Amino acid sequence: MYYKRRMNEIRTLNDISQKILAEKMQISPYTYSHYETEDTIIPLKHLITFCHFFNISLDYIFEFTETENYPNAKTEVDIKLSSNRLKEFRHSLKLSQQELSDNLKVARSIISEYESGHYLISLHALYTICKTYHYSADYLLGFIDKPKLINNN
Repeated sequence: MYYKRRMNEIRTLNDISQKILAEKMQISPYTYSHYETEDTIIPLKHLITFCHFFNISLDYIFEFTETENYPNAKTEVDIKLSSNRLKEFRHSLKLSQQELSDNLKVARSIISEYESGHYLISLHALYTICKTYHYSADYLLGFIDKPKLINNN
């Protein structure tokens, strides 16, 4: 799906057990194992923790790029910046909130909540936007400052 192959590959290459990684993420090993097998979709905040632990970009974990990390990437999500970037992105495509919500198969009110900064965008919405419109997840979340178009074959 979104991240399974790379999560397992990165953890294995770094010789880190699921148990140790679960401790770093402050979750149970059982929960972590379900994230890695995609029996349970990992919440975005946990995927961000995973990426920062290994110093890799979301674009890399989503297999949008072969660039493992971006120089000078920030380590914290700025929800206000992220909400503004989502709104700018939507406006650049001349999409209404309703049109974007239809594309993401979510309620329009959810897009409004994301854009107002009340909630961080969901993993599914983030992935779908980036995959569909070839846009960087790291840019939308504010980790990098320059927009990047991604290659997602």
